[in-house]
Amino acid sequence: MFAILVKEIQSYLSSLIAYIVIGVFLTSVGLLMWVFPETNVLDYGFADMETLFSLAPYIFMFLIPAITMRTFAEESKAGTMELLLTRPLTDLQIILGKYVAGVLLVAFALLPTLLYYYTIYQLGNPVGNIDTAGVIGSYIGLLLLGAVFTAIGVFASSITENQIVAFIIAVFMCFLLYTGFSSLSAIPAWGNFAIAIEQMGILYHYNFMSKGLIDSRNLVYFFSVIALMLLCTKMVIGSRRW
Repeated sequence: MFAILVKEIQSYLSSLIAYIVIGVFLTSVGLLMWVFPETNVLDYGFADMETLFSLAPYIFMFLIPAITMRTFAEESKAGTMELLLTRPLTDLQIILGKYVAGVLLVAFALLPTLLYYYTIYQLGNPVGNIDTAGVIGSYIGLLLLGAVFTAIGVFASSITENQIVAFIIAVFMCFLLYTGFSSLSAIPAWGNFAIAIEQMGILYHYNFMSKGLIDSRNLVYFFSVIALMLLCTKMVIGSRRW
């Protein structure tokens, strides 16, 4: 697994994909937080990072699939998938190596945003007038969200040889799982079942995390979705051995 992890990280860093994705993410978030009049912190007048944590998931929906679309699709198209499967590694080790590399890249993209926290911390009146506990909870929630989107992207890449198709499938699945259930639950016909349907989506659990509420139920949900996506990927990869 470690060998696959190192190989994937080197592959990301030796190509423009990682740098473009991280650059686009930081530029987009920076413009939204400090420049655009409707969302920037300076006009908003409150020392918080709500803009980052509310808009970053929608940016992740497109950027993370762009990172993961090559994970298995490229191997299949290049004909190296069979060679990879002949190595003395289990399917799960191969999948985890590629998956963890993607999550590390997402975490690396989030690191520079800590500068935004420091800036807002200094701009507070008085200095330090910011809900640090809430920010920590929001960062944990955003990282878990990125981990879920990465798992979805890896799965999408495993079911096709075309990277563009993998990208489209991953974006659709991320959007559906993030906002689809919340939108579906808003239909009046569901009645008392509306809350149960809403809880099936990521947005419900992510909103709690964004408030700094680190609840075990939310953690179980995120890890369950990640495990389900990786299990589905394992089934797809395992079918190619036959």
